[in-house]
Amino acid sequence: MLEPKVWQLTAGSAVLGLVLAAGAVALAGPWDSGQRKAERDWAAAQGRTGGAHHPGGHPGKPAPAPSAAGVLDELAPPVESLSAPADLPAGLRKTLGPLLESPDLGPAPAASVVDVATGEQLFGERADRPMAPASTIKIATAVAALSALGPDHRIGTTVVTADDKGEGDDKGDDKGGDEGDSEGDDKAKGDDPTEITLVGGGDATLDRKGLRALAEDTARALRDRGVHEVAVRFDVSLYSGPREHPIGPNDNIAPVTALMTGQGRLDDSARDSFGGPAPRSGDPAGDAADVFADLLRERGLKTSGPPAMRKAPKDADRLAVTYSRPVSVLVERMLTNSDNDIAESLVRQTAIKAGRPASFAGAQQAVQAELKEQKLPVGGALLRDGSGLNRHDRITSGLLTALLARAADPDRPELRPVLTGLPVAGFSGTLQGRYTDADAITGSGMIRAKTGTLTGVNSLAGTVVGPGGRLLAFAFLAEKAPGPDTAQRALDHLSAELTS
Repeated sequence: MLEPKVWQLTAGSAVLGLVLAAGAVALAGPWDSGQRKAERDWAAAQGRTGGAHHPGGHPGKPAPAPSAAGVLDELAPPVESLSAPADLPAGLRKTLGPLLESPDLGPAPAASVVDVATGEQLFGERADRPMAPASTIKIATAVAALSALGPDHRIGTTVVTADDKGEGDDKGDDKGGDEGDSEGDDKAKGDDPTEITLVGGGDATLDRKGLRALAEDTARALRDRGVHEVAVRFDVSLYSGPREHPIGPNDNIAPVTALMTGQGRLDDSARDSFGGPAPRSGDPAGDAADVFADLLRERGLKTSGPPAMRKAPKDADRLAVTYSRPVSVLVERMLTNSDNDIAESLVRQTAIKAGRPASFAGAQQAVQAELKEQKLPVGGALLRDGSGLNRHDRITSGLLTALLARAADPDRPELRPVLTGLPVAGFSGTLQGRYTDADAITGSGMIRAKTGTLTGVNSLAGTVVGPGGRLLAFAFLAEKAPGPDTAQRALDHLSAELTS
């Protein structure tokens, strides 16, 4: 039998474990039936396509089970009981100050550490200085997209036609046309193929599987109309402005266009989960249209010549549509893999929602306006792109921690994918191979953070449970760093110190 003091220690540990578990559940939500909502939506989205008519609702779909969060809420103590120790700011200055002076972080790095529950800045060094954020800018991209679009929004890729002669022929047949007339109609169709248009909606995650399902639905809709030969067109007019990112042709990003498949990747990485550099096509839209035409031919349709770029008529009738996964899932994937193509897609969707041009300039205006509307400290920020590849981007470490704190706000559950999408130190995404040194190992599995790397620029921004069980948001920005590897190790060391 355990001694009384042992029982007390065991009970205390159990309560503390339940408290931390409750906090983890609340932060990783929204939850439903034991899954993050984004994960459940991802599973539901597999293979979802639709034909010319896309009715709402799914008859027979079971209702979700009650959320686990409601049970655990009873176990959680008041927020005030998890307050950070009163001496934490002084302790952070003592530990982080000398580490921030490391020459591996360049001459003047910036830092911000915030108590997420209260918004209090516990440590700051040049926290209001705009600096190049590299890929940590994707946190701003994520918050703006989720705020403007909502976590359940999906991006559609459609096939349309303005040619209704198939329907007209069906009506003629209903009036009693004989076989000779039908043969004449078929011959006319062969002489003048039905024109269909593949319309890009800006889904940077469209893959061959989605395009195949779209071709299947299109072929079925055309056969129902009595159409057997088509002229394929493709429309990328949703986006405007330059297609090439200012960084120029680069393995880290495809030309930014409203239509692509496999992110324009020319190697086998398109078959796996996207992420990481790969050779890219110079014409991802044209390539996607070629693949679509091939898939139509596999389904018994004839095509008249190669696909040509042309804007779809305004009165076009929709034949088929396929949808991306929800924005919540896209945000998580963008952050975990640091996916530049998704980032540029999301800022353009934000611009479209705001009624601005879907271009680099329009996206910058829309994102900054959205963040300003959320009363976030955007002073000095320049968001020239959504990916962080632009070396002229500027953001403050104070804004990054404010974004993370906003994503943890209990009143803003739609922003939670910003936190759940952050890579886990030593385990996932762009942090999988980090936090291995002795002075950073304590952060492994404890820290979730977005990385940023350009030549001479290194950054890290994320969350960690610090002393007293309080969730902390942190951001470290370094410019003119002498080397990426040493800078990353210094950033890992800095953030690991927040765990103790």
